[in-house]
Amino acid sequence: MLDGEDDGKNAIVSINAGAGGTEAQDWAEMLFRMYTRWVERRGYQIELIDFQPGEEAGIKSVTFTADGENAFGYLKSETGVHRLVRISPFNASGKRHTSFASVFVYPELDQEIMVDVEDKDLRIDVFRASGAGGQHVNKTSSAVRITHLPTGIVVQCQQEKSQHRNKDMALKVLKARLYQHKKQKQDEKLQEVHDSKDEIAWGSQIRSYVLHPYQMVKDHRVNLDIGNVNDVLDGGIDPFIEGVLLAKKHK
Repeated sequence: MLDGEDDGKNAIVSINAGAGGTEAQDWAEMLFRMYTRWVERRGYQIELIDFQPGEEAGIKSVTFTADGENAFGYLKSETGVHRLVRISPFNASGKRHTSFASVFVYPELDQEIMVDVEDKDLRIDVFRASGAGGQHVNKTSSAVRITHLPTGIVVQCQQEKSQHRNKDMALKVLKARLYQHKKQKQDEKLQEVHDSKDEIAWGSQIRSYVLHPYQMVKDHRVNLDIGNVNDVLDGGIDPFIEGVLLAKKHK
């Protein structure tokens, strides 16, 4: 179930209250508590990144990391809109109220990008330097051009008299360019993950938590119902997570 490229990584989780003011903000806080409890049950660590409290109660948004083996692999299936139906504790008339909050999960990417340059990936050409530089520069093949075959990046150096020095300089430049190349790819990946947030529209909820007139949590993707709402809100979401992961595997 956990064979995705990033499944083994830590998870970054964002919860945002939907429209509906205090109600939705209270619901966002309930979800935050639910995930905190789940993290504790798993023996993972939680680290708060950002916390925006609501005006009266609850939270507008919260972002945290869940640190532990396969945290992203498990929590990625929680991405989507979560819907709560209950009697409003903020309304004196005791009417049923529906609140929404969105959950978004993405992998914590390694900040330190290691740049490994293998000899087999390099083509090194040595040639005579051109241009002003005195007779010595022009007589010996001291200029170096390095082509990184996997990416097609080419760097060259002909400033130094020594071929060895030129090669060292060219490798240094190549590593910096490869770092930039990897960083760009990482940024594009994060952007890609971020762009998929647009699919979270109110009404496309993945799960409904009903506290009134009956008690039930239903996952709409796998048609799974659990009657013990309190246990679910206390972090007992594994049946849903496993159900969704298994359903994806069988597709």
